[in-house]
Amino acid sequence: MQNDTPAIMVFAAGFGTRMGELTKSRPKPMIKVAGLPLIDRALGLVAEVQPPRTVVNLHYLPNMLEAHLKGTSVIPVREEPDILETGGGLRNALPLLKSDPVLTLNPDVIWIGPNPLAVALGAWDPTHMDALLLCVPMERVHGRDGDGDFHLDDNNRLHRGGDLVYGGVQIMKTARLHDVPQTAFSLNVVWNDMAKDERLHGVTYPGQWCDVGRPEGIRIAEDVLRHHHV
Repeated sequence: MQNDTPAIMVFAAGFGTRMGELTKSRPKPMIKVAGLPLIDRALGLVAEVQPPRTVVNLHYLPNMLEAHLKGTSVIPVREEPDILETGGGLRNALPLLKSDPVLTLNPDVIWIGPNPLAVALGAWDPTHMDALLLCVPMERVHGRDGDGDFHLDDNNRLHRGGDLVYGGVQIMKTARLHDVPQTAFSLNVVWNDMAKDERLHGVTYPGQWCDVGRPEGIRIAEDVLRHHHV
């Protein structure tokens, strides 16, 4: 599968406002969990699937992330003057990604189990799918309050509402990104169109997953990592 791996977009432009004081002086991907910055954990997963290109978008405190990535093969792209959200950010990076479909990865989560990018690649079927979202059942979700995002039907198509949480990894065809008139927009806009056409699919992650969106998520993630001896 390695030779078939598409380019990967890592979303690192956000403000990390839920992290409070921790992101006053650093972007959220530079926050450490068990001694390792979130961005390095994400790029470790990326390296295992050997994509042809890896792009990281930057907006909040971009100099720190650029300095951290210097000397690597990662391609940084700044979103200026305004942040573009997930959909706009991905569309903005397409000239650098040079890939269709693309893989995307959120760095502010911890995966305990098989490489989530590899799980998504193994389930991808472009004949039936415009996007494939890697989802986690609520019983294996840590550090996140609230309900799930989706449920799967008998054909593994995703529908809103249910006990599956979107984990932050997807494979996505890029054509529909160009149909959105707004400059800044969420990927949810594109997913909703795909779902209407029965082209939005999901695959269930078999391991544990932890959201590191708030300060307490760091401790929870470190506890989960220790418990599972990772």
